[in-house]
Amino acid sequence: MKIKLTLICFIATLFSLQAQTAVKPTLLENSGSISGKVIDQKTNEPLAYVNITIKENNKIITGGITSEKGLFQIKNLALKDYVVEIQFIGYKTITKSAKLTENITLNLNTISLEEDAIELKGVSVISERSTIEQKIDRKVINVGKDLTTSGATASDIMSNIPSVNVDQDGKISLRGNENVRILIDGRPSNIDAAQLLKQIPSTSIKKIELITNPSAKYNPEGMSGIINIVLHKNASDGFNASINTGLTFAKKPKINSSTNMNYRTGKLNFFGTYGNNFGKKLNEGNILRLDDLSNQHLDIINNDKSHLFKIGMDYYINDKNTLSVYTNQNKQLGNAQIDVAITNPDASKNLFQNSKYKGNNTDGTYNLAFKHLTKKEGESLDLEINHSIYTGDEISNFRTAFTNPIIPSSSYRDNINEKRQNSIVNLDYVNPLNEKSKLELGAETRIVRTDNNYVTTNSALSNSNYQYDLDINSAYVTFGQKFSKIGYQLGARLESYKVNAKLNNTVAFKDDYITVYPSASMTYSPSEKDQFQISYSRRVDRPSLDQTKPIREFSTPRITSIGNPELQPQFTNSVEVNYTKTITKGSITTGVFVRSINNEINRIIYPDPQNQNQQILSYDNFDNNRAYGFEASLNYKINSWWDIQPAVDFSSIAQKGLISVYNSTSNSFDFVTKQVDAAAFNARFTSNFKANKNLRFLLFGFYRSGVDGVQFNGKEMYKIDAGGRYSFLKDKATLSIRFNDIFDTMKAGFSGDNPYPQVGQFSWESQSVYVGFNYMFGAGKNKSLQRKQRDNNTKEGGGGMF
Repeated sequence: MKIKLTLICFIATLFSLQAQTAVKPTLLENSGSISGKVIDQKTNEPLAYVNITIKENNKIITGGITSEKGLFQIKNLALKDYVVEIQFIGYKTITKSAKLTENITLNLNTISLEEDAIELKGVSVISERSTIEQKIDRKVINVGKDLTTSGATASDIMSNIPSVNVDQDGKISLRGNENVRILIDGRPSNIDAAQLLKQIPSTSIKKIELITNPSAKYNPEGMSGIINIVLHKNASDGFNASINTGLTFAKKPKINSSTNMNYRTGKLNFFGTYGNNFGKKLNEGNILRLDDLSNQHLDIINNDKSHLFKIGMDYYINDKNTLSVYTNQNKQLGNAQIDVAITNPDASKNLFQNSKYKGNNTDGTYNLAFKHLTKKEGESLDLEINHSIYTGDEISNFRTAFTNPIIPSSSYRDNINEKRQNSIVNLDYVNPLNEKSKLELGAETRIVRTDNNYVTTNSALSNSNYQYDLDINSAYVTFGQKFSKIGYQLGARLESYKVNAKLNNTVAFKDDYITVYPSASMTYSPSEKDQFQISYSRRVDRPSLDQTKPIREFSTPRITSIGNPELQPQFTNSVEVNYTKTITKGSITTGVFVRSINNEINRIIYPDPQNQNQQILSYDNFDNNRAYGFEASLNYKINSWWDIQPAVDFSSIAQKGLISVYNSTSNSFDFVTKQVDAAAFNARFTSNFKANKNLRFLLFGFYRSGVDGVQFNGKEMYKIDAGGRYSFLKDKATLSIRFNDIFDTMKAGFSGDNPYPQVGQFSWESQSVYVGFNYMFGAGKNKSLQRKQRDNNTKEGGGGMF
């Protein structure tokens, strides 16, 4: 019922905005007014932000909202007979007649609203099952309790989202491509995306937006698009809170927990969140070289401890102005141990390396946002200033021992220190020109400064200092119109981009250019049950700091990972067509896409020039590539106790890049061009069963086909999960359990021919049992504040975790 009431109030407000922007007749014709005061029936306290809708012959004419004191006055009304509807989330709607033919000024006096008895109170109310909506520029997955049962964190949920994949390291890919931008409530984060998603409790997520063809309003980073995670935001009077905790049983136990708190009184709203993750994570891998039959086995133990908290405040200055401030603070302590054993047919060549990594990372973000609403309905101006500071220290110790006693053991130590500052200033303006048209303008300045120091005791390596500075200035404009069945949006973003990289005070890379990123989208709805959407966008994927810095990321006796300072940005042009069909018991969503990529950034592996038996893992720009594919998903309720959600997606990828090939004549390796036409297929199936009012069960299946690449060919992957959820204490408490990868089938296998013929497989603690508990409490009443409006504005925030 709460969801239905929210929808009714939103639609009523939308129509009222359209009505108030219409051209008004003369004051003589519109001299009537309707006023009154709205209070709570039990407490007699005034209710602010109540929706007031004025109707004539069941048609919405105009409307408004009540003030902080519960007062309202609707002016400039023609002298006719009207019906006034008073609507508010959590309360029963009241209808009153208003005859301005008898009174020019009509006072409805005090109107008492009665609470809706079936409303669920608490910090957030999550629907039973997830739903998918196709909007003009994005696909929206509204997260239900079936998804929150998937696991403890956002990373666990992502594995269940159509078109999204999560690998064993937590890296996200969209439509088979890892060049995707992750946003939290519309904002970027300094924290690595894989790490960040493991820290967000699944119960904190309201919806997940897949923006595969973003408009010009968004920064153009992310070749395959944007994944925006929208968190629950509390806008309730009084104190409200929730506690989440989860325990994962695998080879090693892991625990995560979070607390969300909110207190609102008068014009002030305070919010705070604390979350943590503890536990060891085990991974292992095996790589067999087929040319010399040497075998490399890796045992990896990560012992991470992370703490993240957010604290902030909203100040509702008046009905038109809101000021928000908050800070995020993240602290991560990490210890890792990697044991590498290399065995050979000749046992005298066997060796063992032990590597120990100790890291200490701190990230702080400070945000100030101001929102101004003008007298014109729907017109707003947003200013946001965001500054973040990141510091990281890593100390690594390497010790290598050989079976052959003639070869002495060796050891060395690395120390990497990184400092990074990121400042962003956004200004956004929205103007609904009329009831059918909307204009958006904006500008952004982004300044990134980084400094990396590498100190080593290895005589074969050199100490270095690497600085990577970035300046981006941009401005955008979008214009959209919505008619009865057709809507469209056009936009363009003009951007100035400058990068300056220095290695030991010598220029390592420099780039400076100005470019335009256009976007266009159109929707066509021949009926309420059918919607078509077509869109186009041009995007860029710029090299990240880790991809460019020529400093060791990790090292084993056989392979060392470093960045490439000369890496160029890659540009993507993308077109897609989507169709959504609403049926009696659910919905069907399908889509096709075509993508063209210039200078695609990809992994490359080649022999170390100083030691042909070792390999360098780095990045390089491949040639112009293309991709196309389709996806389809069904959300279907078979009956009152059973619903299913199957989804499939397919991508055909044509890649062209450089590989290193052994030249027997020169006894060296040459770089040659290799072209691959690969196909990727993914399938998911979710089935939810309702045993009774409080008990639910879930069954989930996943399959990913093998994919050929320029460097390596990946093997197929698949698994089956099962889980259940029990709600009690009037739905304020929830106990969840899930058995992941029941048959222990999730393995990451691969094979490759260059620079050496080799096959391998990596595995992790995919088979696990997760137990989670969530409890919501508080005495506040839910209110429809300006924060509710900000839930749908990705530039706005407050509350939630990030």
